[in-house]
Amino acid sequence: MTNKIETTELKAKDFQSDQDVRWCPGCGDYSVLSSVQKIFPKLGIKKENFVWIAGIGCSSRFPYYMDTYGMHGIHGRAPAIATGLKVARPDLSVWVSTGDGDLMSIGGNHFIHACRKNIDLKLILFNNQIYGLTKGQYSPTSKKGIVTKSSPYGSVDYPFNPTSLALGAEATFVARTLDRDVKHLQEMLLRAGEHKGTAFLEVYQNCVIFNDGVYNEYTDKETKADNIIKLEQGEPLLFGKNFDKGIKIDGFNPVVVDLNDGVHTMEDLLVHDEFDESPVRSFIYSHMTDHPELPTPIGVFRQCKRETYDEAVTRQIDDITAKKGEGSLEDLLFSGNTWEVE
Repeated sequence: MTNKIETTELKAKDFQSDQDVRWCPGCGDYSVLSSVQKIFPKLGIKKENFVWIAGIGCSSRFPYYMDTYGMHGIHGRAPAIATGLKVARPDLSVWVSTGDGDLMSIGGNHFIHACRKNIDLKLILFNNQIYGLTKGQYSPTSKKGIVTKSSPYGSVDYPFNPTSLALGAEATFVARTLDRDVKHLQEMLLRAGEHKGTAFLEVYQNCVIFNDGVYNEYTDKETKADNIIKLEQGEPLLFGKNFDKGIKIDGFNPVVVDLNDGVHTMEDLLVHDEFDESPVRSFIYSHMTDHPELPTPIGVFRQCKRETYDEAVTRQIDDITAKKGEGSLEDLLFSGNTWEVE
């Protein structure tokens, strides 16, 4: 269990390190950093029990800027390192900062197995749909056709859908948010921090240098109401400037309906249930991004309770110890398939 404190006297500034923050001016990473520092005191966890693990990329500078324990690992391996730490020290609150190039490419295998095992990690994906630190190559989440230094005639790749991948790999908490919607961002970070199990949060984050404006339709004042739909527990899927549009299901297909057409009413709309035992509903949400005519969902797609991998390991050790007593290194070395060499 993560050690909690009854009274929280920590402030955001207590999590600010003495390192100069060296992201490009206007980068969405600043928003995530500030939001994390603001919500950490609300989790009621001792400062010395927070740990940040990172791989390679702009987002992976995060451990330097947090006044907590942390480690800068190697490309794509942050979930594996974090898994080892959490199993060895289940009392710690372990967070991973990673980018779409880091987690969705070389780190993809580590990611899906962290989700599958339900290790109690908080995986924060900074998705700017580009390789930023290495100066602008297309990434596994870049849109098909994007022109970059590594795709001068347009990428022919089909992009990964990180939220769909996390749902398919059985992460027990899956959510999405935006770097420029600070209130929602902080709410999702807090929800992820409070979850017991693998919590995956995809952050749509703008890269002002190599992929500027990739999420403008979701953040600009004039367009965001028609292009974003917030998932709220127990509420119908409504969007639009006047909340007069909604989503209903036709078979397994989500479709937009106009509540002013005299045909459709609130009763026709899909109602969000993040606790649904079936992953089908959340999987449908995740693929709404495939269709330009549909709004993009943000919020908690799904969460469920399941024993975590680290809890299971600890319980297994306790059970064996209770039955057989404490073992010894000598017994381990000289038991089983061992032999003597004359």
